[in-house]
Amino acid sequence: MTDRPRAEQLAALRAQLAQASAARGPALAFGLPAIDDRLADRGVDGAGLHEIAAATDSLSDDAAASLFMAGIAARFAAQPGFTVLWALSRFDLYAPGLEQVGLGPDRILYAQGRKDSDVLALAEDGLRGGSLACVVAEVKAADLTVTRRLQLAAADSGTPILLYRRDRKPDRCPLVQPSLARTRWRIGCASSARLPYPGVGRARWSVELVRQGSGNPFSLEVEACDVTGRLALPAAAPDRAAAPVGAISQAA
Repeated sequence: MTDRPRAEQLAALRAQLAQASAARGPALAFGLPAIDDRLADRGVDGAGLHEIAAATDSLSDDAAASLFMAGIAARFAAQPGFTVLWALSRFDLYAPGLEQVGLGPDRILYAQGRKDSDVLALAEDGLRGGSLACVVAEVKAADLTVTRRLQLAAADSGTPILLYRRDRKPDRCPLVQPSLARTRWRIGCASSARLPYPGVGRARWSVELVRQGSGNPFSLEVEACDVTGRLALPAAAPDRAAAPVGAISQAA
């Protein structure tokens, strides 16, 4: 039997957020019609909450998810003087990997808390300051009330937040938890194409949009972010050009 009061509460919260989103910032397009044409906002809402999780609990999928976020954050901070706040409780980021997707040390500020509640408080403060290009936060869990606060703070300030849910277990994806995020993404590694000469090809990711506010889910395979934070679609084998300088392997 459906929990009617809970369902009505969720519907009311979504209606409230829909009103708040009327003044949201412009969407950041991926520049790939295969993705943008399927997104309700034709990109990543520039004043919204977006959630990311790794496809599995492997280190390689964790790296792919981190770099996917970093590429988006780098493009939000593409203009001179723009800064990203990255809040976390365990500092295990690989700075050279972030720089290879466009998020260099001159564009990022780190904030570390002892536990999830500290990280979420730092992220919300960063959003409400209104001076950041983007906020990234890594947590194990965030309930419906937390995601509501983050979404409202993002809408009020016109600042996007990327929330990485890192509590990934072999038998349970953290995206099963209810949320008011505008989009929810699951990212994993895919096999690289063979090159006609010895070497490692440009990394590929499996990108799955699990849910969006007003649109359908989808999944596709892409080539990993380049030095500007941009994804690409895999080229047909006969037409494949050499990977551009700065294309990366899975490292974060």
